[in-house]
Amino acid sequence: MSAGRSRFTCHRALCRPTRSEAGAHMVNSRIPGLKNLTIEQRRETVVRNSPLSTEDLTAWDPATGLTLDAADHMVENVVGVLGIPLGFAANFTINGRDVLVPMATEEPSVIAAASNAARIARASGGFFTSSTAPLMRAQIQLVDVADPAAARVRILEARDELIAAANEQDPMLIQLGGGVRDIEVHLVDAPGQTYVVLHLIVDVRDAMGANAVNTMAEAIAERAAQIGQGRPLLRILSNKADLRLARARAVFAADELGGTEIVDDIVHSAALAVVDPYRAATHNKGATNGITAVVLATGNDTRAVEAGFHSHAVRDGRYTALTRFEKDADGNLVASLEVPMAVGLVGGATKVHPAAQRAVKMLDITTATELAEIIVAVGLAQNVAGLRVLATEGVQRGHMGLHARNVAVTAGATGKEIDRVSARMVAEKAIRAERAAEILAEVRRGQS
Repeated sequence: MSAGRSRFTCHRALCRPTRSEAGAHMVNSRIPGLKNLTIEQRRETVVRNSPLSTEDLTAWDPATGLTLDAADHMVENVVGVLGIPLGFAANFTINGRDVLVPMATEEPSVIAAASNAARIARASGGFFTSSTAPLMRAQIQLVDVADPAAARVRILEARDELIAAANEQDPMLIQLGGGVRDIEVHLVDAPGQTYVVLHLIVDVRDAMGANAVNTMAEAIAERAAQIGQGRPLLRILSNKADLRLARARAVFAADELGGTEIVDDIVHSAALAVVDPYRAATHNKGATNGITAVVLATGNDTRAVEAGFHSHAVRDGRYTALTRFEKDADGNLVASLEVPMAVGLVGGATKVHPAAQRAVKMLDITTATELAEIIVAVGLAQNVAGLRVLATEGVQRGHMGLHARNVAVTAGATGKEIDRVSARMVAEKAIRAERAAEILAEVRRGQS
């Protein structure tokens, strides 16, 4: 539903991104040594390698970003705003296009891990993505139906009437090529009765879709109840967006990962997550570390996306991993991910939050499908990075350096003191607040 150019050419329900047309902003996402740059140098790098201007970056400054007045118009009972660190992942090539990816997260190592995995995938062409049409569901629950099976058939007989009535609610959506695509009627057995639940299947274009489908469901609920001879109750979207899928795949060279044994161990680790729900929960959290960071940065609904993710993980009745890891004929790691991705570019915080607006601009995208596919690619990279750490040095060593810096800051260290205090704690393997305070005192006395 967004206006302007699009790099997508669509065939049936499948949209694929193409390269930026001639004259578009050229991006090089391969930026070595990012961690050694100052914040100002990183900002200059972003301006050189994205459509953002220096002025755009003020939306990410605490003093000039989301104001209290703007926040007061977004949610209720506002008393302040909460800052979350916003960085960017480098090295991403997605369908042949380099892109810097904004990520908002409080967790150390997430952005660095995604960037590192993207660097490895880059040598094999990067990430390749695809997706289905942006279809969302609205549910209308009918209760007290005497003849549920016959009611289902009656509602299906009225399919065209109900679709037409629903489409009347959003002429702009219809004009842009969206609208209701179909109706399903489910019989759901519950204690005491069988509910008749009508599903509206709606192409929401570049919206997340909640408002559009909820409005449609409200509009036709009474008529559906008349036809079904029951009482309408719930009429709301489902966050189980199993018809709105985005996919990503990539190849990671064995020698870049650490050798064929590491590839084998990554595959073994992933296989446990497929069959063991206890492992799958943490495995999937690894993917959502990346997914949620991009969703949040772009002002989309993190809870809706995570609900869709986890409901998809249990679609066969048992909670399982959503990423898949295999070894190809050359011994390299092949990773893939398919997941519901209900994100939008119109409405909500994406349009009113200045930081989210700049994040979308940074990505140089014009459709929600593009955004969804970038998000899934980042989730896949994050998962690969996490499993690589688990298969080699273990998670604690990878987190140790960044965690030590946070502890040093908490103890009061500033500037170069942070590096000195954190380095001592890592060397001693004693990353604790009280030890940080002791070392900081020694540093300030000139003893180390």
